[in-house]
Amino acid sequence: MKTIEERLAALEAIEEIRKLKARYAAACDDNYDADAIAALFVEDAVWDGGALGKAEGREAIRKFFRGAPKFFPFAMHNVMNPIIDVDGDRATAQWNLLQPATMAKGNQAVWLAATYHDEYVRVGGEWKFKRLTVTPRFLTTYEEGWARKPFV
Repeated sequence: MKTIEERLAALEAIEEIRKLKARYAAACDDNYDADAIAALFVEDAVWDGGALGKAEGREAIRKFFRGAPKFFPFAMHNVMNPIIDVDGDRATAQWNLLQPATMAKGNQAVWLAATYHDEYVRVGGEWKFKRLTVTPRFLTTYEEGWARKPFV
């Protein structure tokens, strides 16, 4: 059985990871602030969005997000339902995303739903992303919705 100190440390880690994810969402919603986003990742991190793109390494992540506003000039990342597991200085989490956004092409309002699968490491007492994987569930126009056309 874990001691109260171990249980408290795990809860504190979970709260810090929640804050890390919230900072990520806020930076994305701030016109994809590439410097702020990159600062949340370790040097050899991976951001993997599947069909949305992939970046390996902090500088590649920064470069990727510098281009993001060209495709999505508006986004509101609503992350929810986290399942966070902490194991010492490593952790994993699954999150759901529901994101209203605007695609630059055609100035089209869209809905994006996805699942995040994240890996984290604690470096120098601070939690950072080691790997962030996005699995899209649907990306559809506002007018058509996910029941009629789940992917644009």
